Amino acid sequence: MSDLTLYIPSFEDLWFYQKMLSDPATMSYNAPWFPPDGCIAFPKTEQPGWYAKWVGQSPIRFFAYLCRCADGAFVGDVSYHLVPERGWWDMGVLIYAPERGRGYGKQGLSLLLDRAFRVDGVSCLYNEFENNREAAYHIHTAAGFRETGTENGICLLELTREEYFRNCITREDLWNTIAE
Repeated sequence: MSDLTLYIPSFEDLWFYQKMLSDPATMSYNAPWFPPDGCIAFPKTEQPGWYAKWVGQSPIRFFAYLCRCADGAFVGDVSYHLVPERGWWDMGVLIYAPERGRGYGKQGLSLLLDRAFRVDGVSCLYNEFENNREAAYHIHTAAGFRETGTENGICLLELTREEYFRNCITREDLWNTIAE
């Protein structure tokens, strides 16, 4: 059983997203694109437009917080969005740095996969990240993603809806695989 659930944030809940985007430890992976520390400005003036574009727009765009069941605390977010010219959805899982190391990344990925493939009928999820992010690579491949290439030190991974259902990956299967 998962310690987390998906929570669709209200506009007033954007304080947490802003907190993550401004946290250097959480955003360090993003530093090559947003020097020096990967942080991204998310001023109040931009939040209404961002919220309207990202929240409540599934299956074209999906965004949710990962909420810890025990106390209702937000621990990260998951998202995906359609890239029409490629015929897939780019996806992401972001765990707030103080909450890392507790298995929330794999739980968040499992919840995202369930939502994308079972609820929204997404045809293919795609993710890319630096080759040196071993934990991210491991949880993706354990969930059934396959590597489709590498470009400039960036690993390219994808999982189709058919592959997901063929593999019949459940959250418990995913946890057991990763624990090995």
